[in-house]
Amino acid sequence: MELNLRNPIIFFDLETTGTNITKDRIVEISFLKVHPNGQEEVKTKRINPEMPIPKEASDIHGIKDEDVKDAPTFRQIAKSLADQIEGCDLAGFNSSRFDIPMLAEEFLRVGVDIDFTRKKLIDVQIIFHKKEQRTLEAAYRFYCDRTLEDAHSAEADTKATYEVLKAQLDRYEDLPNDMGKLAEEYSFFNNNVDLAGRIIKDENGVEVFNFGKHKGKPVAEILKIEPSFYAWMMDADFPLNTKQVLTKLKLREINK
Repeated sequence: MELNLRNPIIFFDLETTGTNITKDRIVEISFLKVHPNGQEEVKTKRINPEMPIPKEASDIHGIKDEDVKDAPTFRQIAKSLADQIEGCDLAGFNSSRFDIPMLAEEFLRVGVDIDFTRKKLIDVQIIFHKKEQRTLEAAYRFYCDRTLEDAHSAEADTKATYEVLKAQLDRYEDLPNDMGKLAEEYSFFNNNVDLAGRIIKDENGVEVFNFGKHKGKPVAEILKIEPSFYAWMMDADFPLNTKQVLTKLKLREINK
């Protein structure tokens, strides 16, 4: 089944130096851009992470320091990449928990602020886990009846994710071929205030902390009775996006 699109949608996958959003860096990004008329574009770019790639990461994706030593840094491609995803929705496999927060962190780190909350964000893994509970390789085998070659290659994973979503739409009659509804019904982002989910909205729509000693407590209340908590978070190892959101909430309360 072909996708019913109002906006172009970009299926993307990242290969990185590790899984720590605040400390690790992107070494490869691949995306498949699908236009409403069905036209498709595939682009893959190696990126110099400006740090050594750990062996355990290279063992997974096969990218080593010498492979990216002459590649551009993220800062050098950030503006061009931002222009390419402008006006597009985004999709990936486990993208809501990792790829989106990682990409947002890289953009913020170089001073390019993209409002991901204005985009429809489709995580094919969430659909898969709600329906079948498997991995990308198993999803590709299950839905597409093919073996995923070059798994953990960003381009192969990106193309497989696109094919899996189309096959999911063919298989499940109750799955809406509408990116807005997919983002609303199959997304971890629905209650997130920041991309990493450190701050979420409770059942009443109130922003609350989602970690630590203040988990479940309103952000506005904690900022009022314990202002040092804000300073601690700003100095601690939280994603830049989380700090940005926290600062906006703090300024909102000051301006009330």
